[in-house]
Amino acid sequence: MSYTYILLCADGTLYTGWTSNLIARLKAHNSGRGARYTRSRRPVQLAYSERHRTKSAAMKREIEIKRMTRREKLKLVSG
Repeated sequence: MSYTYILLCADGTLYTGWTSNLIARLKAHNSGRGARYTRSRRPVQLAYSERHRTKSAAMKREIEIKRMTRREKLKLVSG
């Protein structure tokens, strides 16, 4: 399984990514070993995630979400 996720950063910004291990990736972001973007915006919280059968599907969905406006992302997060 692979996951596409959205993080809520300490400064209120949103970060979107994908991973095969959601728990480990969240820990990496919060320890400063995650993406460069999140290193200075810690702590981060998992705001949204989707499970996908393949890495390719998760990566495609990441691109789709990154193309969304902030308003669209917040709507996705709130359900």
